[in-house]
Amino acid sequence: MEYSAALDEKFKFLAVESRELYIPESVRTLRDVPSPLEFYRDYVAVNKPVIIDHVIDHWPALSKWDVPYLRDKIGDVEVTVSVTPNGLADAVYDGRFVTPEERSMKFDDFLNVVEKKVASYGVYYVQKQNSNFTDEFRSLLSDADEHLTWASEAFGSQPDAVNFWMGEESAVTSMHKDHYENLYCVVRGEKTFTLLPPTDQPFIPYGHYSAARYKLNDDARSFEIIDDPDVGTVPWIPLDPENPDFTKYPRYKNAKPLVVTVKAGQTLFLPSLWFHHVRQSHGCIAVNYWYDMQFDIKYCYYKFIESLIGGSAIRNGEPS
Repeated sequence: MEYSAALDEKFKFLAVESRELYIPESVRTLRDVPSPLEFYRDYVAVNKPVIIDHVIDHWPALSKWDVPYLRDKIGDVEVTVSVTPNGLADAVYDGRFVTPEERSMKFDDFLNVVEKKVASYGVYYVQKQNSNFTDEFRSLLSDADEHLTWASEAFGSQPDAVNFWMGEESAVTSMHKDHYENLYCVVRGEKTFTLLPPTDQPFIPYGHYSAARYKLNDDARSFEIIDDPDVGTVPWIPLDPENPDFTKYPRYKNAKPLVVTVKAGQTLFLPSLWFHHVRQSHGCIAVNYWYDMQFDIKYCYYKFIESLIGGSAIRNGEPS
């Protein structure tokens, strides 16, 4: 597709209209858990993020999940841990899309790394996203909910996956989007999300990168990057929203990110197709619930916009 200044103006108009009509200037905090109808009507249906207090007040996890308790409860359990040299798992690095080295290790050994009781090379993060909470961490199920009753009623389904997250402060989730309605519950510490609505999609650079993965070398003091040709290429966002390179990606100046910090005891509703980048405090613990999105007219519009920008120079941030 040839670049069109007129098309670019249409994209800017879409983003401005969206901000004026429904995207908030900041993410609202609800002091009470909404009814399923209120939640779906006011936030899910209109694809709007919100922080909700008191969702997990009844969880024993809020008072129990410190390191001594977790060590005693599941210290001997083998869990999957992602390890990287730089904290960037599933991210563009050195011109490739690089995934972490995944290790199976006792949770006690992982806690020793988090507490700095042992010397280790790399950044460790429990982030396996295949419902690890109901699998590897099932011994903790009595401390939290396997699903959020009011949310399951709103969505008319059980969650597709429930995930447990814990890691070092240096572990950062690069900018991406998910085809899920996401309820993210922070149990300890805090998470800072940089959010961008789907209507800012034309200003967010994408590229196609050869897949690769990190591998710890035999010296246990360095990593190498191993190409993964079986995966092929992966479309991903190379931009760091905390330090955007406007020279390389000038059109990102048109995007208007929302930055929100979710504290212990709070739950963030992160709507489907919203772009997000996540940073955390050291040792932060969270549980999130992925509910399948409705592939309705919203998704059709999203794919239509994607098709307009997919083959043009706009996709890589040019021209300004």
